[in-house]
Amino acid sequence: MDRLHLMSVFVAVAEEEGFAKAARRLGMSAPAVTRAVASLEDRLAVKLLNRTTRFVRTTEAGRRYLEDARRILAEVEEADEGAAGMNAEPRGHLAVTAPVLFGRLFILPLVMDYLQRHPSMHVSAFFLDRVANLLEEGLDVAVRIGELPDSGMKAVRVAYVGRLLCASPEYLRKHGEPEAPSDLAEHCIISALGVSPTVEWKFGDGRDAQSVRVKPRLAVTSNEAAIDAAVQGFGITRLMSYQVAPHLASGALKVVLSKYQRKQIPVHVLHREARYTSAKVRTFVDWLVAALRGNPALNDQ
Repeated sequence: MDRLHLMSVFVAVAEEEGFAKAARRLGMSAPAVTRAVASLEDRLAVKLLNRTTRFVRTTEAGRRYLEDARRILAEVEEADEGAAGMNAEPRGHLAVTAPVLFGRLFILPLVMDYLQRHPSMHVSAFFLDRVANLLEEGLDVAVRIGELPDSGMKAVRVAYVGRLLCASPEYLRKHGEPEAPSDLAEHCIISALGVSPTVEWKFGDGRDAQSVRVKPRLAVTSNEAAIDAAVQGFGITRLMSYQVAPHLASGALKVVLSKYQRKQIPVHVLHREARYTSAKVRTFVDWLVAALRGNPALNDQ
């Protein structure tokens, strides 16, 4: 069998963690997938997969081979697209990752628009509140919030966001608006544990930096729950600006203590630099960068 075909089959089985799922993904029969993996293992004289009746997992050698196979298959795809020309219509599969709420609010609509524009494309969107490794997890593009460590990735800065304190107009009419961080002791505080895991909130930077210990009356484990409680007038919460942007725009929430905001946090679009010649990555990254840079909600309020 063709070596690239065997690689493709192995990658599908490893990623799907099953022969039947890989067969459906590839449009092959399950026995054909099994034979392909067995042929590859015979050719390499090494066991790539551990199989039981309940699961399929890569061996240590299989994990190393999976990483190399993904890279080789990507380079072959890039070579094909390069030969077709830079203006070739993007086609194939793209894997994208972003933080959960950011992904739902900003990336998902752009992905759907992109798919409408390019009918030969398929996208898998992984919205995760953790840093996914593009190379190890087979991802093409990532959106990251925060300062970036040095890496071999190509990064394009598209926006800045920040942490904001906000409350509903109804709450502020009843309880007044805090004029300084120390005034928060007199207010009902909603703590979103995903954003503020401690009860110490920091304000300002440099010489103006200060910390205030707050005692939340309500602590929740999701940003959405904190937003809901604040919109319903329960108290003051602290969240990322992009998370509350729709509610600020509608007037459901109002920013307080804005002059005490801390330094803004950058938002980047990342991809593996070698892949930028790929039509699918190039067009998607260009689409994301232009749309995110032009979105007024991604400017600190």
